[in-house]
Formats: sequence, structure tokens, C-alpha cells
Amino acid sequence: MTVVLVAGALANKAHNAGEAWVRLSWVLGLRRLGLDAWLVEQIEPRTCVDAQGRPAPLEQSENLAWFDAVVERFGLRERAVLVQPDGTPVGHGDAHALRDAAAVADLLINISGNLTVPGLLQSPRRRVYVDLDPGYTQLWHLGGALGGALERHDHHLTVGLAVGRRGCAIPTGGLEWRAVLPPVLLDEWRHIGDDAPAPRFTTVASWRGGYGRLEHDGRLYGQKAHEFRRFAGLPRRLAATLEAALDIHPDDEADVKLLQTNGWRLADPRAVAGDPDAFRRYVQGSCGELSPAQGVYVETRSGWFGDRTTAYLASGRPAIVQDTGFGPQLPHGEGLLAFANLEEAARAVKTVLADYPKHARAARRLAEEHLDSDRVLGALLEDLLP
Repeated sequence: MTVVLVAGALANKAHNAGEAWVRLSWVLGLRRLGLDAWLVEQIEPRTCVDAQGRPAPLEQSENLAWFDAVVERFGLRERAVLVQPDGTPVGHGDAHALRDAAAVADLLINISGNLTVPGLLQSPRRRVYVDLDPGYTQLWHLGGALGGALERHDHHLTVGLAVGRRGCAIPTGGLEWRAVLPPVLLDEWRHIGDDAPAPRFTTVASWRGGYGRLEHDGRLYGQKAHEFRRFAGLPRRLAATLEAALDIHPDDEADVKLLQTNGWRLADPRAVAGDPDAFRRYVQGSCGELSPAQGVYVETRSGWFGDRTTAYLASGRPAIVQDTGFGPQLPHGEGLLAFANLEEAARAVKTVLADYPKHARAARRLAEEHLDSDRVLGALLEDLLP
């Protein structure tokens, strides 16, 4: 049986259920295809905290508890190992089994370059870097901030569908970036019907994220916050509810007031979507997604396409998302609609609500035809494992 290691942040992003689904989609999707897929995650002990957010030993941390709960929930306990930077496993992880798997692995899927342990990184026959943050990854690479991490991989994938294409401002750094759509597990995200629920569009988002702003060639690129502010007045134009499960710091109180004054409904993402099942209920409990994107994704015309959107689409929930330049690579207009300004966003909402069943069916069809993990990962394996 072909052995694949999937490396990615789970414990590092405790209670971020959307991020958990990204890693689960790769690991479970590969297992669906008959591969012996392992989840391995590297974590720095000094970053670990307890349930109250206070520093804690890794063995007693909320990070480990979250990792264990998620892998247990999805039947991955025997194929998931959390390791420290020196490769020492934590919790139930079996160091010998992991080393044996790495020694015969045909492929390492290194999501955002999480894994750097030399023995585990170098053992698989081929190493693939998966970029989830187009613009950040490439500019950090140019500035030397990644320490040569990209060169230690044989292939480079990105959810920035336009990276390396005309019109995209992101430098390739001399690497060949292959576009990859985020895979979605259709059996986990069932089509829940075409009937129109209450007109309530949702999204799950981080106001600023953890990276700060990027500067390149004298230009300062924006974050999610900068784009969200542009669309603060959108609810005033609609006979629909717009709700964001928004991770926003108390210091951004002025922005909270801006959004709420304009009619946005805000929810605590940990309260409404704090584990993978709750996240799924939150997505499927709305009539669709409406979301701005990170400023850098928009301004560079990266073609970024988010994994959160795939969950809505697979559920038969239309997605209305900010245009990042993904259009030439992915059909849109029904089920998936893109906007660049307030007028386009308002028009897209009205279009969806005018014939909701049509757009719900189109959303699921798009997921089946373009995002199904069997299709996305199957095509990758054909290229990466000849």
C-alpha cells in the first residue's frame, strides 16, 4: 500500500475548526483513495497553553487535548502523531511506527511547511509543499524568512489559482507553482436540500489573522480587516441577514461598532463553530456564504480560493465571495458568485435569493465536478506518483 505523510497544523490551531477541516480533507481524502495516509504535526512546546490561554506544559495543554479529540473523532488515532521539533512524539504517538512509515513513504504533503524535522522531512521519496497563503509564502521566501524551506521540497502547490499567470503580482521566486483547488469530502459535507432557508448569509473569519501586513516593492498589502471595512455598509442594501463568526481582538472595538452599526450580526467563532461538527452545523444552518477576502489575495489578483467556501458549496449552500482572480480557473455565476464592490455584492445576494433552488443545485454540482477530494487528490497522485 502507498504510504503518504500529511503534515499540518491542528494542535497549533486549537479550536479553529475550519483549519482542522483543511487537514482532515487531505488525510481522509487520501485514505478514501486507498492510501495509507498519516497525519503528523510538529509543535513547539513553548507555544502551548491551557484552557484559559495560560502557558502550559505540552502534555497538559489544550493543544494536545484538541489534537487528540479531533483525531479520535475521525478515526485517525492510530495514524496521527504530534511531534516536537526534535521528532519526539507527544501523547499516544508511536515514534517507531511513524519512523517506519516515513522510511517507506512515497510522498510527504507538507501543508504550509509545518514539518521541518529532518528525519521525517527527508525520508519520503517525494516532498510537496502546499501553500494556503499565496502572497505571504512567496514574499517571505523572497525575503529569506522561510530559511530555504521551499527548496527542500520537490513540488509546490498553491490555492492561489493565478500564481505564475499573467495578471498576478505574486513573484514565483523561480519555482513552478501548480494550482490546486481545496479538496472537499463530499460524504462529510452532504447536500442538505434546495429549499430556501431564512435569508441569512454567514462566514467564519479572523479579522486580522496572525501574519500582519505584507510590503513588497513599496506597496503595503491589506488584511481581511481592510476589505471587510469596504463592505461594512452592505447589510443596509439588503433584505437579508449578514453574519460573521468573527475572531476579533478587543482592541478592535471601533471596528466591531462599525460593523454592528451597519447591520452586521457578529458571533463568537469558538461558541458557534468551535469543533468540526459545530463548524459544519454553522455552515449548513445558513442559506449561504458571503465573505470578503484577505486584502493581499485581492490586490495581487492571486486567484486564492478558500477551503471554507468548498464546505458551503458541497452542502448545496451558494457562496458569494470577493473576487481574487479565480474566475478563469473556476466556473462561477451560478452557485458561486464573485464581487468586487458593494454594488456587485448586493446584486449577487439578490440574484441568489431570486432563484435559490437553482443556485443551491449549482453549488453542489460545482463541488462534485471540481472540488471532490476524489477528483482533486486523484489527479494530483497521477502526476506526483507516476
